[in-house]
Amino acid sequence: MSIDPASASGLGQLKWVNLRSSSGLQAGAATAEAQGSSSAEFAAVLQQLSAQPADEKSLSEVATLADSKALSSLIWQQLGAANVGYGSISRGTVESVPTDYEELIQTASAKYGVPVDLIKAVIDTESSFNPNVVSSAGAKGLMQLMDGTANGLGVSDPFDPAQNIDGGVRYLSYQLKRYDGEEKMALAAYNAGPGRVNKLGVSNDEELMQKLSLLPEETQAYITKIERARAEYAL
Repeated sequence: MSIDPASASGLGQLKWVNLRSSSGLQAGAATAEAQGSSSAEFAAVLQQLSAQPADEKSLSEVATLADSKALSSLIWQQLGAANVGYGSISRGTVESVPTDYEELIQTASAKYGVPVDLIKAVIDTESSFNPNVVSSAGAKGLMQLMDGTANGLGVSDPFDPAQNIDGGVRYLSYQLKRYDGEEKMALAAYNAGPGRVNKLGVSNDEELMQKLSLLPEETQAYITKIERARAEYAL
């Protein structure tokens, strides 16, 4: 999903392996460096969210802090406690080509307000519906969750389809909310990380496409692949 800076030179050449069938491969722990915000600041924002209805400003504050620290389960638990609703973020087809994970995808779609065909397109592009793949950057499972993101979303087993789909769709819905439903921006953030998207200084999909060449080549191709796959799943 997100690009590992350490493997940036190999963009476009990510390789998948079956972790469960590879005895010599061990999952690496994801790391993140705190930049400019203390634990006390973060806790204060979360406490404020829990005490009052969430609005765009408070969600933005959490998003800013989340960008600067490793996501933890506390983040998502507190956001849930604050009743941060994503609603119907992005419109899409109601019906779509069925898959082996239909019930899980339909459930996640209804829960987080992300179109079914978009979810299927992301899974297809990320893992070709193989729940056991691991990218060379360390992303795992159907929706290719990095360890840090998976932990923050409460996903204890990224190879479990139910956990992976729920976590991946939840994270995608968070990006859609962050960018006011602009799907290309959300997808770019899902693939390359919101930090890279924010540095472009764009506010909508049209502006993003004008600066697309400034993103990693993998991300440039990713958006096109998602659109192509989505068309295949739409009915």
